Amino acid sequence: MPIAITPPETPVQKDLSTVVQVPPPTENKKRKIICFSDFDGTIFMQDTGHILFDNHGCGAERREILDEQIKTGERSFRDVSEEMWGSLNVPFDDGFEVMRSTLEIDPAFHAFHAYCRQHGIPFNVISAGLKPILRRVLDTFLGEEASAHIDIVANEADITDDGSAWKPIWRHDNEMGHDKALSMAEARAQAEEALVGDDGSVPLIVFIGDGVSDLPAARQADVLFARRGLRLEEYCQENAIAYTAFDTFADIQAEIERIRDEDDKKTAGKGMPARFNPRANMWRRVSSRNAVPRLAVLSPGIEKDLADVMKTALIEETVVPVPAAVN
Repeated sequence: MPIAITPPETPVQKDLSTVVQVPPPTENKKRKIICFSDFDGTIFMQDTGHILFDNHGCGAERREILDEQIKTGERSFRDVSEEMWGSLNVPFDDGFEVMRSTLEIDPAFHAFHAYCRQHGIPFNVISAGLKPILRRVLDTFLGEEASAHIDIVANEADITDDGSAWKPIWRHDNEMGHDKALSMAEARAQAEEALVGDDGSVPLIVFIGDGVSDLPAARQADVLFARRGLRLEEYCQENAIAYTAFDTFADIQAEIERIRDEDDKKTAGKGMPARFNPRANMWRRVSSRNAVPRLAVLSPGIEKDLADVMKTALIEETVVPVPAAVN
C-alpha cells in the first residue's frame, strides 16, 4: 500500500500566520510585502516533473502526446497528470538524483531569498507540482535552514518505498487538481486579514512567474514579475497587462527595493499600497471561470495555443487591461 512521503496538509487554522508566511511586527514604516512565486521555470530553469517523466517514467515522447491531449481538451490536466506520475517506477531518493544533476537554480535566487529574510518579506511558492519533491529540491539547493523559511502551496503525494507507485494527493477536488488562482486568492485574503493595521494599511502582494499558466494566480498580485523572453511576458505585452520583466532574481530585488522606497515616500507605509491592485476581486471572478483555471496548471509547451481562451474569458468579464509598465 502507498504511504505518504509527507503527511497530508493539516486543516486551515484560525491563526492565519500558520497558513501563509507573514512579516513579523516591525517598527520600520516601510510597507509590508509578501512574495509568491511559481517554481518550475521561475526559481529553477527546468520542470521537476518533466525531468522525472523523461528519465524514469513515460518518456519525453509520450509526455508530449499527453500534453497535446490537455491542449485539445481530450483529457483534463488531473487525468493526464495521474498517468504521468503513475508511469514512474523509481524510489524517491533515486529519482531525486537525476533532478540534482539536471536542475539549475536562478543564479541570484540565494541572494534574493537572503534579502527577503533580512527585510521580513515572506517568500511563498505556489505550484502545481508535488510538495515532497519541491521541498527536497529547496532543502538541497538552499540548505534545510533557509528552505524552512519558504512555505510551499502544492499537491501532496503518496509514494511507495520501492517507488513502484506515485500518486498525487490533489489540493482541490476538480479537473485541475490544484487551482493556483484559488490558492493565490485565498493566500492574499489571509495575508490581508492578518496584516491589516489599525490605520487600514494592507500588505503589497508580489507574484513572480514565467508562463501563461501563472496568469490566474498573478491576477491576485499588486506587482507582477515575468521572466524575460518567455510566454508570460509575451502574453502581458499582447494584452497590455502591467508587469516588470526580469532576467534573474537580482532584477526583482532591485525593483522591490525601488518600490519600497516609492511606497514609503507616497504612503509612509499606511493605507493602501501605492501599487495596490484594485482589480483583485475582479480577477477572483475571472479565475472562477472554467476556461481560466485550466490554464493555471498547463505546462509551458502548450500555453501559447490557449492564449485566446484567456482573452475570451477576460472579454466576457468586460475587463479593461491596465497600461503596461515594462522595465
